[in-house]
Amino acid sequence: MSKNNILSYTEQRAREVTLLTRELLQKLPLVCADFLRAIEPTTQPLTRYAYARDLSLFFAFLSDEVPRFGGKSARDFTTEDLDSVTAREISLYLEYLSLYIKDDVEITNAELGKMRKFSSLRSFYKFLFKNNLVKADVLLLVDMPKRREKPIIRLEIDEVARMLDLVETGEALCAHQRAYNENTKKRDLAILSLFLGTGIRVSELVGIDLQDLDFDIGGFLVTRKGGNQAILYFPDEVARALKDYLRIRKEIVPLPGHENALFLSLQNRRISVRAVQMMVKKYAGLAAPLKKHLSPHKLRSTFGTNLYHETGDIYLVADVLGHSDVNTTRRHYAAMSDDRRRMAAQKVKLREEESIPTETPVASEKEESQ
Repeated sequence: MSKNNILSYTEQRAREVTLLTRELLQKLPLVCADFLRAIEPTTQPLTRYAYARDLSLFFAFLSDEVPRFGGKSARDFTTEDLDSVTAREISLYLEYLSLYIKDDVEITNAELGKMRKFSSLRSFYKFLFKNNLVKADVLLLVDMPKRREKPIIRLEIDEVARMLDLVETGEALCAHQRAYNENTKKRDLAILSLFLGTGIRVSELVGIDLQDLDFDIGGFLVTRKGGNQAILYFPDEVARALKDYLRIRKEIVPLPGHENALFLSLQNRRISVRAVQMMVKKYAGLAAPLKKHLSPHKLRSTFGTNLYHETGDIYLVADVLGHSDVNTTRRHYAAMSDDRRRMAAQKVKLREEESIPTETPVASEKEESQ
């Protein structure tokens, strides 16, 4: 337990997903528990939970779609069964991920979803082969799904200003939305300012506690992806938005267990990732109606773009965004260097326009023959 016997958001989430993982493992082959135990020193609880879910889906596929397994329950699969899985069946699994039915709901996976599930399965089979539980690693015979690079969607400066103005004034909101806006605008403005001013992830933002803020240094403590902690610094405009919200936050009595949370929902609980996503979608959609699927990650991209434009330092952008590999940052933002180089090419003039001779028309074939 942390101070005052209250778990931090990170500790609480780790506890929750650990229990969910154990629940899933009760329905999976015992070797799956061995696999997750083996990777525990190098992974976070949420990663292991994702692996358990991915493995559950794989065994469901084998049971439902591969006739020779004939509806076999996941728990009853043996390492001999896993050793008999063919490269063709793995390819069929990747195709199955494009569209399948679960609990009467159609579920689809784009390239990124397929890549993650394939990566989970590849790690599992690597463990099996390393421990001599299968004769060969069949995953090596199947290519990793390719991910198509998508253009970075971000808000322009005027769109950012319009979105923040919408939060403050409530204009363009319907009557129902305006009623909520009166109660949440200080909080929403602080949240949006944090995204745009620090590039924080949504999962990191909802985990901020009151004691993580330090206005003396102009920064706050954040638990990054992977469990490492870092201090992010915010500009004066973000500091003002946070202070405005804190004056209201101090008057709210949170529900038990949520006392330390910086951002609260209208139910006085720590705000959820889903609630923040819906809030961003609402305001950003009104500010930039032609840009679809705007999300907290797009606000993060907006920050990253602005920082790179201002500094041109890809390593600084990678550090502030919390990317463990600078190549991830370069892949997303390097195209901006091309834009700047292209712009530079148009700025250089070799001669004044007046001194450039007029192009002499080229004679036609008929004129040349005369």
